[in-house]
Amino acid sequence: MQPERRTVAGSLLAVLEQILGAGVATGLTVAGRTDAGVHATGQVAHVDLPDAVWAATGPTLLRRLGGLLPGDVRVTALAEAPAEFDARFSATFRRYQYRVTDAPWGAEPLRRRDTLAWPRTLDVGLLNAAAAGLVGEHDFAAFCKRKENATTVREVTRLDWHRVAADGVLVATVQADAFCQAMVRSLVGAMLVAGDGRRPPEWPAAQLTRRERSSAVTVAPPHGLTLVEVGYPADPGALAARAAATRRLRVPAE
Repeated sequence: MQPERRTVAGSLLAVLEQILGAGVATGLTVAGRTDAGVHATGQVAHVDLPDAVWAATGPTLLRRLGGLLPGDVRVTALAEAPAEFDARFSATFRRYQYRVTDAPWGAEPLRRRDTLAWPRTLDVGLLNAAAAGLVGEHDFAAFCKRKENATTVREVTRLDWHRVAADGVLVATVQADAFCQAMVRSLVGAMLVAGDGRRPPEWPAAQLTRRERSSAVTVAPPHGLTLVEVGYPADPGALAARAAATRRLRVPAE
C-alpha cells in the first residue's frame, strides 16, 4: 500500500475492512511487489484473521470479495494456510511471462493492454541464445534498481522464448527464486535488442560483470509483463525453513 496511490493491496484491504470491520484483518502480505503497470494472474497473499471470524465468514468471503472489489482486482481462491506460511518468504519461485509481437500491424486490439508491439522483426533463435547466458545464479546488479543494503544476487532457473501464434506473438518465460526491482523488464529489454539483431546474443550476459545498473540496458514497458505463478514447498513442514533461508542475505559466489 502507498499513500495517495491506488494499489492492489490497498484495494484488497479496504474491501476486507468493509466486510469484516476495521482492524480485523491484519498482516496483509503478498508474494511480491510488481512494478506499476505490470499484471498478475498468479499473485498470492496471506492475511491473519481470528479463528471465529474465519469460521463465520470463510464460506461466503470469496463471493463477497467478488461483489465489492473493483473490476480490475479479483480474488480467485481462498484457503486456510498453516501458521508457518508466509506468502513472500516461503516462496520457492516466481514465474513471469512477457508478451511481445513483431507483427507489422502491432498488437491485436483486445490484447493491447498486455502485449508490447515491437517495431522490428524478432528471431526466436537469437532471443534464446541471449537468454541462455542469463540462466543460473548471478549478481544481476546491471539489471536492477539497487536498494540500500539489499542483495542483487538471484538464481534464474528458467528463461526462454517461443512463438505462440501466427500473428507475430512471442512469449518469454522467466522463473527465479526471487527478482529485484525492474529485473525482469530489464532482462527482456536486453534480450529484445539481441533478438532484432542490433546487439550480439552474447551482449546481455556480458552485462553481468557490472556491479551497478547498466545505462546501456533499456527497461521494457510494464504492460507486457504478467506474474503468472508463485511456488511453495509441497511439504507444509518445510515452510518455516524456507522462509528463514529466504531472509538470509546472499552474496556473489567467488
